[in-house]
Amino acid sequence: MPLRLTPTFRAALVASDRPLAGMWVCSGSPVAAEIAAGSGLDWLLIDMEHSAASLETVLTLLQVTAAYPVTPVVRVPWNDPVVIKQVLDLGAQNLIVPMVSSAAEARAAVAATRYPPGGVRGVGSALARSARWNRVDGYLAGAGDQVSLTVQIETAAGVAAAAEIAAVEGVDAVFVGPSDLSASMGLLGQQSHPDVVAAVHAVFAACRDAGTPVGVNAFDPAVAEAYLDAGADFVAVGADVALLARASEALAARFVTGRSLSEERESY
Repeated sequence: MPLRLTPTFRAALVASDRPLAGMWVCSGSPVAAEIAAGSGLDWLLIDMEHSAASLETVLTLLQVTAAYPVTPVVRVPWNDPVVIKQVLDLGAQNLIVPMVSSAAEARAAVAATRYPPGGVRGVGSALARSARWNRVDGYLAGAGDQVSLTVQIETAAGVAAAAEIAAVEGVDAVFVGPSDLSASMGLLGQQSHPDVVAAVHAVFAACRDAGTPVGVNAFDPAVAEAYLDAGADFVAVGADVALLARASEALAARFVTGRSLSEERESY
């Protein structure tokens, strides 16, 4: 029976009349991913770079989120054609490739997502979930239309090359990572430093000039709002592990630390 794949992140960006809001799934938990998928957010970032997520984990997360009206985006750990091939074969249609600092690196990422002659992706669709085991008609010929690629700029060199990166054919969006960017600029941990914010804005301007959607990572709501006001097309506004960490700390502050302080006052 012929099957159809879902619209890509590229298509979602084009179709939307507002910026898209998403969150990270770093825990690898299918339950957390399913809860997030049903939250009403537009997209989920399934992370392989800074988590323990394996290929098997990514497959499970793609399967559990498929039942919900959310767009899953997988961040591969590196700009590696082997890993990209494997993640695509799992059925991921939307990729983020981190640490892209030049047009050449962007072109390499594009090539890894394309079958020959347009790229170097290995052909295994008959064996893979990507084409639903050859149940998607014309998958090989139209695979490029079924995949969207976002490259992540998160170094000073990437900022300097942002215009060239955004203009690479096959780059559907650019995602700015202020954490690594701040480190690259000698401002480790200072994502809101004026120089870092200015660098993010410089990437925004370069992408606007190239006609390429641009997004940013911003867990602080005020920072996220400021970047949306500056023209971000998509924003990652939280992460499952960060939400659990802060919420559990708030519980401890109220019911452990707070009660301990109350008991100390009563003893005076």
